[in-house]
Amino acid sequence: MFTGIIETVGNLTETKREGTNLHLKICSPISSELKIDQSVSHNGICLTVTRVEEGCHWVTAIDETLKRSNLGALKDDAQINLERCMVMNGRLDGHMVQGHVDTTAEVVKVEDQDGSWLFRFKLTEDQEPMVEKGSVSINGTSLTCFDISDGEFSVGIIPYTYENTNFNQLQPGSIVNIEFDIIGKYIRKIINQTTQSS
Repeated sequence: MFTGIIETVGNLTETKREGTNLHLKICSPISSELKIDQSVSHNGICLTVTRVEEGCHWVTAIDETLKRSNLGALKDDAQINLERCMVMNGRLDGHMVQGHVDTTAEVVKVEDQDGSWLFRFKLTEDQEPMVEKGSVSINGTSLTCFDISDGEFSVGIIPYTYENTNFNQLQPGSIVNIEFDIIGKYIRKIINQTTQSS
């Protein structure tokens, strides 16, 4: 379980294909502190550390993960948002993020608002379990969504988030990972089940 508060950004330095799996090598300020079998959020995807080298670590993404996320399309030296799992006796500064990506979205607009940025996204699949002013995880970053309509939504990015995540690399056409709020997903499921049974 994660909070969506990005800890640092790592660089993708190497990838290796093995059957349908993709092994990724990421170098970051926290890589040397990681342990094998540790769960770490990579662009919002919960992946297990399989190897630790000096200043770098390896993870493996299976076919299902590659189909639902942007990992397979990342190029060498791409920046990846990283967050270690939450500490249960600490404050939950963002929202509950599982690291289980639901779908992807495309950046359709980036607007500099003189001190902050407005990003507009279009979901790549026809699903919208989103609530106005509710939480969403974008590349692992906990954000508040607004102006939801026709499979599109917006988020506001403050300077700290822009400078300390890979949001500063995003531009129209970029693909990001989306995890909808877990509470919203459960409520939607309950409502659907109630509707179908009545």
